[in-house]
Amino acid sequence: MARILIVEDEVDLSNLLRSHLEQDGHEVAQAFDGPAGLALVDRHRPDLVLLDWMLPGLDGLAVCRRIRERYLMPVIMLTARGEEIDRVLGLEAGADDYVPKPFGIRELQARVRAALRRGAMVAGAGAAPAPVMQGTLRIDPAARTVTVEGEPVDLTRTEFDLLLLLVQNAGRAFSREFLLERIWGYTHDGGGRSVDSQVARLRRKLGLLGERIVTVWGVGYRFIDRPA
Repeated sequence: MARILIVEDEVDLSNLLRSHLEQDGHEVAQAFDGPAGLALVDRHRPDLVLLDWMLPGLDGLAVCRRIRERYLMPVIMLTARGEEIDRVLGLEAGADDYVPKPFGIRELQARVRAALRRGAMVAGAGAAPAPVMQGTLRIDPAARTVTVEGEPVDLTRTEFDLLLLLVQNAGRAFSREFLLERIWGYTHDGGGRSVDSQVARLRRKLGLLGERIVTVWGVGYRFIDRPA
């Protein structure tokens, strides 16, 4: 059983989500505006937050940023804004996943389970693994930090997991389908848009080193051992 916080101002939708999540065995709390959501995050330290974008008092992007300043729990953004730029803004604010409305309850339940599994794997990690090095790139899996030329690179949880997988398997090509299942925990994403968006952001954040994440046409992506 997980503690889940729903921050959603549409009362009927929030109640529907609560009902289904409680049927799955979770303990669910609700907030209907941004400030109340932040207060409940501080008070209850939920295992996962379902966060609407358009909230009274403080919008979902601002709430997500403030959560990320203090906590690592997964955040799934729910929003009627379905354009790619909106997805990018949500993920860059620190969301681990982005679900456009309207959505199917079963799909959302699958995404919740996947996010909770990822969170449990991070929390339950055993002996600290050694840092991974690729040139000036240093990834510390235990501290979940990334530096390039000694300068820290701020990544979301999902961006970190994706980069670590690619770098640990440098030279190997991964399909979008594999990455969706391994990193996001599900297999369908309308053509792998989540993967493409995450890779685009990783490339930008890594600067020149991001050019080493290359597209393998018809397959997916790989991290090359040295610049082409």
